[in-house]
Amino acid sequence: MAYFHFPVCISPQISFPEVDLSQIRESKNNLLEVIEPAYPGIPAAAMRRMGKSVRMAVGAALPILEKFPQPDGIMIATANGGMEDCIKFLNQIVEYNEGLLTPANFVQSTSNAGAAQIALATKNHNYNITHVHRGLAFENALMDTMMLLKENTDAGYLLGSTDVISAYNYNIDRNAGCFRDEPILNTHLFQSKAKGTIPGEGSFMVLMNNQQVGASAELIAVKTIHSRDPQVVLKSLEKFISEQFMPGEWPDLLLTGEDGDERLSLFYDNVETFMNESVQVARFKHFCGDYCTASSFACWLAIQIFESGEVPVLLIKKAGKNKPIKRILIYNNFRGAQHAFILVSAVDG
Repeated sequence: MAYFHFPVCISPQISFPEVDLSQIRESKNNLLEVIEPAYPGIPAAAMRRMGKSVRMAVGAALPILEKFPQPDGIMIATANGGMEDCIKFLNQIVEYNEGLLTPANFVQSTSNAGAAQIALATKNHNYNITHVHRGLAFENALMDTMMLLKENTDAGYLLGSTDVISAYNYNIDRNAGCFRDEPILNTHLFQSKAKGTIPGEGSFMVLMNNQQVGASAELIAVKTIHSRDPQVVLKSLEKFISEQFMPGEWPDLLLTGEDGDERLSLFYDNVETFMNESVQVARFKHFCGDYCTASSFACWLAIQIFESGEVPVLLIKKAGKNKPIKRILIYNNFRGAQHAFILVSAVDG
């Protein structure tokens, strides 16, 4: 068993340091950019050298590390790391003819810069890894954490994710048809289906251990699938449900990464249709946008639902029976090829 403690989320919505999910912040220019906090724990001199992705990762991790200063490992998920800083560094090579280059851009450009900076800031010499697996980066970090907790039952690990909207990747993905060309607000994302969605960004950090006392939620299971066949995904879901639930039992809430892209609708429709009619259905990407580690925002939302005892109205797609939310199944689909099911549960007692 693995438990979530001290969750922190920097997102396009009001999530840190205060949390307010009763309202939704609208996108601008077809982008959902994060609301960056003041980062009081990061020295100004250090923050000036940090890229946005690193800044968000460190800023989200520090409140947790104040409570648990030396985790036994740091596991961060990301897709692009500091891609903007990487491009700046490559441009400098050309501009200065491979002469005197600014080292800060190079240091911040690697995918593991977030995990490295957290370790440097806290003088942590323990296990340190960055998972870079596109749409399944966060799920692989989750599985890594679960395996380590089985081997080291008394340990505690810092788990997290960080991804930003970089101009470089945005232009490539937009040209590939991943994002909407026409102006659209996230609040209208599901009103008319079309090809593409709205990009987003965010950072999520949480302490994971085997201690039930004081936990915010429990991680039950994670399953990942690589396939473009909706039937393969549906069969994987059937097996997952049969393994994790007793006959006749269902999750109380299905939280999906539906993002308004009509090309992915069949996957989400199949998953929703498979669920018992009593299962409530909610969506989350109109809150955070689409990015490789968006499922981490869904995990944070699930924890908030457990702690508040209710599903925010603006997330609900289909209301269910009026009963406590004890188990939430998260389904995320990245570009129709990478799929993941994450089952989380409220903590008993």
